[in-house]
Amino acid sequence: MQSVLDTPVLVLNRLWQAVNTCSARRAFTLLYQGHAQAVSADDGQGFLTHDFDSWRDFSRQNPHPEMVKTITMNVRIPRIIVLLLFERLPKKEVKFTRHNVFERDKNTCQYCGHLFARENLNLDHILPRDRGGQTSWENIVCSCIPCNTRKGNRLPHEAKMQLIRKPKRPKWRPFLHISLSNTPHDSWKHFLDIAYWNVELGD
Repeated sequence: MQSVLDTPVLVLNRLWQAVNTCSARRAFTLLYQGHAQAVSADDGQGFLTHDFDSWRDFSRQNPHPEMVKTITMNVRIPRIIVLLLFERLPKKEVKFTRHNVFERDKNTCQYCGHLFARENLNLDHILPRDRGGQTSWENIVCSCIPCNTRKGNRLPHEAKMQLIRKPKRPKWRPFLHISLSNTPHDSWKHFLDIAYWNVELGD
């Protein structure tokens, strides 16, 4: 059975940008050590920050089902914490996955340039595998089914086709790969929306 201390907590850097998630256990450690503050929403649709003592008092005044009970106190699980020192977004290599290739190529066939739903796209090896082509960022592109069929087991120029851009390893870090394996908590929405649409997440 999962402990309440394993509850996921959204981590913001000092600039209030979402950068990661951690367990409630880790969040409490950061709070207690003074490295982070808990974040709560106020009635004016803004946000308040709390150090450990303030969060303990807030928990007493605003009880909640998600509480950690100790001999001396009951403390709410913080769902968002903001780090007091960390400004930069962590550098993290982009995982080579089907999802991230689609993200890099913007769901666009790299031969005809048309936008497609993902279920109508394939991943194409520019240099076919049986001719030594590797499954890598530099040799894989999104391709629509008609273009993929037309190209077949040939190089693009052999099929009289041309790539719209040369594929390369992306420098960005897709935000939704920040350990969000479960459904995000409602209180995270504001920060996830900002992070996804407005924050530059890579160098």
